[in-house]
Amino acid sequence: MAEIEREAMEYDVVIVGAGPAGLSAAIRLKQLDADCNIVVLEKGSEVGAHILSGAVLDPCGLDALMPDWKEKGAPLNVPVIEDNFYALGESGEVRIPNFPMPPLMSNHGNYIVSMGNVCRWMAEQAEEMGVEIFPGMACSEIVYGDNGEVKGVVAGEMGRASDGSQGPNYEPGMELHGKYVFLSEGVRGSLSKQVIEKYDLAKGKEPQKYGLGMKEIWEIDPAKHKEGSVTHTMGWPLGKKAGGGSFIYHLENNQVYVGFVVHLGYKNPHVFPYMEFQQFKHHPMVAELLEGGKRVAYGARAITEGGYQSMPKMVAPGVALLGCSVGMVNVPRIKGNHNAMLSGKAAAEAAHAAIKAGRSGDELPDYEKDVREGAIGQDLFKVRNVKPLWSKYGLVASLAIGGFDMWCNTLFNFSLLGTMHHGMNDAEATELASKHKEIAYPKPDGKLSFDRLTNVAFSFTNHEESQPAHLTLKDASVPVDVNLAKYAGPSARYCPAGVYEFVEKDGKDAFVINFQNCVHCKTCDIKDPSQNIVWTTPQGGDGPNYPNM
Repeated sequence: MAEIEREAMEYDVVIVGAGPAGLSAAIRLKQLDADCNIVVLEKGSEVGAHILSGAVLDPCGLDALMPDWKEKGAPLNVPVIEDNFYALGESGEVRIPNFPMPPLMSNHGNYIVSMGNVCRWMAEQAEEMGVEIFPGMACSEIVYGDNGEVKGVVAGEMGRASDGSQGPNYEPGMELHGKYVFLSEGVRGSLSKQVIEKYDLAKGKEPQKYGLGMKEIWEIDPAKHKEGSVTHTMGWPLGKKAGGGSFIYHLENNQVYVGFVVHLGYKNPHVFPYMEFQQFKHHPMVAELLEGGKRVAYGARAITEGGYQSMPKMVAPGVALLGCSVGMVNVPRIKGNHNAMLSGKAAAEAAHAAIKAGRSGDELPDYEKDVREGAIGQDLFKVRNVKPLWSKYGLVASLAIGGFDMWCNTLFNFSLLGTMHHGMNDAEATELASKHKEIAYPKPDGKLSFDRLTNVAFSFTNHEESQPAHLTLKDASVPVDVNLAKYAGPSARYCPAGVYEFVEKDGKDAFVINFQNCVHCKTCDIKDPSQNIVWTTPQGGDGPNYPNM
């Protein structure tokens, strides 16, 4: 096969991903040097199209990056005025008082936001400063230099046929080279995954852990709406099946974010995270809120939950990993956007100093030091044992022991538990189906709960179907011969978009990948018990088109 010839463009810094981390880096670089030549490449059809988050935003990241964000019109319009925690049973709930919780759990001073809209606003600020932002530009390859350093990326390749060959409208894309490349792709980014593997950046670290977050936006009866109210729940319907919980955030315009998180370290392959979410909405407390309302949007994404001990090395020659590419979510707070912003700022400052000193293509150790020893590391270190406690001992232990541990870390910067281990990744945690009972889930009623394909339509997902599937198998025989035979085919359940199904074909079981449904959550890449599914980027602009997630 002839080598593809591509044009190349040179920049000081190439940033992959227009999320809070990448945009913060671009803005900070321009603050430090207005002449710095920066490009931000975004695979979504527009900035914000692939952004999905809870989100209650701690503004400390914005405060550090742009102290005048209020004057500049940042879309932080709904301050949190009420903070509720509940433990749910099947037919009732118990309010968990706020006073025993450490101060870090308080949402006072935080804002209910659409992170998609925050990122759109940040992109406007960056472009006014002279940053080039190109949406619809998926980055499909890393470009390496002569000494094995990351030199750039290939972006904008389009028009391949389903068999991978060059179709009639094939566009080879371009190489974008930088003195440094920032990967801010979000959770389980395909290029970040390659870089972590190539440079062995996870060596000596705990396995990364993940959750699956699913979210709907509802318009509800104005009489039930409480702007600024934040509610978190745990318990039913998950019980002991899996770790996780829910969030209900009342934003403006009589809208409510209803979300559900399932930790992906669950053992029983019969667990169906999406149906757990749909069942949750039938709890009397939730059903009463939503009845008479309508769902207007749906989406899903994976969440990095490994925390402090799972963060890989963040730098390699010519490249730095930012935000969720590293995993900076504070699990008990359910917050990571502030740390993503701070990581972008720190990476920009390290790259600026290096470029000013005449360096390029080397490592940025100052960035790594800033993250681990600065505000991000301090935020994550205090809560490092909550996730492993929850995984190993369940909800009650994580509440009691985890709460005590957070108080010790907050007051004394010390833990009697030291730093706990995660032990295994989420794929390895999946046990054989023979060890577990099947789970019967109630059928969606079409009013409060919905089937997956109906809901996927509300993610406004679109993929050009003539392109190669961006979900590939290392071994095509594994889904039926191993995963169906031993694990009851969990991909048919763990995917929140109905991408995978087992069908009968010529009297035999066959595995079908409906890649056009994919909302880019990456759960399959994480949870597949054989680690046989590989998620890569489809062509630019494809995927969900979230309006204000």
